[in-house]
Amino acid sequence: MSSTVTCWIFTSVRNSITTFQGKRHLYSRCVQNRNKLKWKLFSKGLFKSTAVDCGPHNNGFFLQRAFRHTSTEEDDFHLHLTPAQISEILRAGESSHKVLEYEGKLPNPVLRFESNQLAANSPVEDRRSVASCLQTKGMMFGVFDGHGGHACAQAVSERLFYYVAVSLMSHQTLEMMEDAMEYMKPLLPILQWYKHPGDSIYKEVTSVHFDHLRVYWQELLDLHMEMGLSIKEALAYSFQRLDSDISLEIQAPLEDEMLRNLSLQVAFSGATACMAHVDGVHLHVANAGDCRAILGVQEENGSWSCLPLTRDHNAWNKAELLRLKKEHPASEERTIIVDDRLLGVLMPSRAFGDVQLKWSKELQQSVLQRGFDIEALNIYRFTPPNYYTPPYLTAEPEVTYHKLRRQDKFLVLASDGLWDLLGNEDVVRLVVEHLEEASRQKPELAEKPANLGLMQSLLLRRKAKGIHAPDQNVATHLIRHAIGCNEYGEMDQERLAAMLALPDDLARMYRDDITVTVVYFNSDSIDMFYKGSE
Repeated sequence: MSSTVTCWIFTSVRNSITTFQGKRHLYSRCVQNRNKLKWKLFSKGLFKSTAVDCGPHNNGFFLQRAFRHTSTEEDDFHLHLTPAQISEILRAGESSHKVLEYEGKLPNPVLRFESNQLAANSPVEDRRSVASCLQTKGMMFGVFDGHGGHACAQAVSERLFYYVAVSLMSHQTLEMMEDAMEYMKPLLPILQWYKHPGDSIYKEVTSVHFDHLRVYWQELLDLHMEMGLSIKEALAYSFQRLDSDISLEIQAPLEDEMLRNLSLQVAFSGATACMAHVDGVHLHVANAGDCRAILGVQEENGSWSCLPLTRDHNAWNKAELLRLKKEHPASEERTIIVDDRLLGVLMPSRAFGDVQLKWSKELQQSVLQRGFDIEALNIYRFTPPNYYTPPYLTAEPEVTYHKLRRQDKFLVLASDGLWDLLGNEDVVRLVVEHLEEASRQKPELAEKPANLGLMQSLLLRRKAKGIHAPDQNVATHLIRHAIGCNEYGEMDQERLAAMLALPDDLARMYRDDITVTVVYFNSDSIDMFYKGSE
C-alpha cells in the first residue's frame, strides 16, 4: 500500500463521516462504508476494558511494543510497524488448548482448539467462550458479536453456556442442585471454562445472574423430565430464555445502582451469537444473527470442501425476509427492511438485547424515566420510523445438527468481521495451508538442533528479509490474511501495517472486530465411536 493510497484512506474517511460530538458521545454516520456498520448510528463506548499483556516474548527478550493511535492528524500518524510489531499486535489475543484424549472412558472427538481476537472498536465489542459441561457430556464453543457497546455480548458470553448446561441436566441432577442451594451445601460444578487471560467478567453481578439461573432450573424441575431436554431443545430454549431474562431484569425494580446501570446497558445494546455443542460424534450449532460456522471436510481423494452449518440472518436471507413479513401486517411489508436493514437501522435480524426493537414505545419510555443518566451510560434513544408492531427482533436461534465423520477435520466459528473479508472457501483453504505448513516444519525441527543460536540465526534472517515467523495459531493466520491480503488474494505487508495502525476513530470504517475459534477434530476418536456402536 503506497503512501498515496494511505493518504487517500484518511481523506476519503473524513469526507464520508459527519460527526456529532456531545458529552461522552461520538455519533457517526458513514456514507461510503455504511454497509460495514451494524447500526447506521453508533456510539463510542464510555467504559474501557482493562488490557492484559499476553503478547509473545520471543526467547526471553521483549519486543518493542506497538500501539494503535487515536489521533487523525496526519503529522501524528505513522505506519512504521516492523514485522515483529505487526505479529505482536496480531498475536496478543491468542488462545489455544489441547484437549484430553479421553472424557472418562469415552474418546474425545475434539483434538484441540485455537482462538484469537482483533479489535476494531474501542473497547472491543466481540466476545468468545469455550467450556466443558461437567454434569453432562460435551464441550461448548461460542462467538458473540456485540453492537451498540460491549455490554450485551459480555453478558451473553458469560451466561448462555450455563443455561444450556442446566437445560441438559437430568431431573435427578437438578434436584441435587436445588437441595444444595436449599440447605446451603456445596453446589455441583457446572462448567469448566477455558479462558484467555484478557477475558473480562462481570464479577459484581454473577450472584444476581445465578439467582435467575436458579429460577430457570426450578421451572425445569416442575416439568418432571427424567432425562432433561434434547440438545436441540436445550439450545433453542436457552437462547430465548436468556434473552427474556435480560429484558425482564431491567424492568424489575433494582435498588443497586451499579446493577441497574449495567442491566440497562445490557438490554439496550445487542449481540449476535453462534455456538457449537460437541458430544461424541454429535455436533449441534445454534445461530442467531450473522456470525457463522463452517466445517472443513477432506474427502477420500484428498480434496477439501466447505460445509456451511449456519445461515446469516439478514436482509440477504430470503427465508428470513419471509419470516419477518409473516410476523407483521401486510401494511408493513415495505418498511420492515429499509436499506438492507431491519427497520432501516440494524443489519442482523436476530440478536440478544436490543430492546428498542422488541419493546413497545410505552415500555421503553417507562423504563428510561426511572432516573438513569442515559447520556453517561451511553444509551442512545432512538425509535425507528414505522415502529408499529413490536417485537421486530428475536433471539430464537436456528439449530443445525451434523453427525461427525472421519472426513470432518475442523470447525470454524467466527464473527462477521472475518466473513466480511473472507469467503467460506477462502477460510477452509487458509486453514488447510496452515496445517500443511505446520506438518512441513516438524521434520525440519527433528533434523536440526533446537538451540538458541540456531533459533536466533533464523529470526535474524527472517528480519533481514522483512517477513514474519509463521503463525503457530491458525486463528491468527486467518486474521492476518483477512486484513492483509490485497484484491488478488496476495499478502501485502504495507496494507497489513496500515490496517493495524489505523487510529481508533478510523479503524471501524475499514474493518469490524474479528473473533475466530477453530476446533480440530480427532479422526481416530470419531472412528472409535462408530466401532463402538457396531
